[in-house]
Amino acid sequence: MIRPILTTLAFVMHPDGERVLMCHRIARSDDDQHGKYNGVGGKVERDEDVVECIRRELREEAGIEATSLRLRGTVSWPGFGRDGSDHFGFIFVVDEFTGEVPAENEEGVLTWEPVDLLGELDMWEGDRYFLPLVFDPEVPQFHGVLPYRDGHPQSWSVSILP
Repeated sequence: MIRPILTTLAFVMHPDGERVLMCHRIARSDDDQHGKYNGVGGKVERDEDVVECIRRELREEAGIEATSLRLRGTVSWPGFGRDGSDHFGFIFVVDEFTGEVPAENEEGVLTWEPVDLLGELDMWEGDRYFLPLVFDPEVPQFHGVLPYRDGHPQSWSVSILP
């Protein structure tokens, strides 16, 4: 039986439609994601749903309020945690927002990166499996499983919903 840590992850689109907000996590050396680029998000709290969670995380980490967001899919990461814990993430795209994104937050530097160059960034090895699906307009919604062992993905399977 899986008892995952529930998480959310958002990819905020720049108004130009060509770039996405990424956090380069360099602020804390004890960060499990130190040095990596990632979208914005975090753990779901006990009394909130996933939409409330991602809205809260966007306010806390990027100083913005999402006015248009879409659930793109989910990813199950069995064994992802340093302790072997399982994680389950709800992946969103934010198409519109209000507020001004600061240059940095408590986790690192916030940058607008070209969507078509995301693969060149230092990120989790497994992100390369699902990121193309996040931005593919031909994929309505995806649901994947990406098992990890010793910090590395072991396989990838995905279901695409019409």
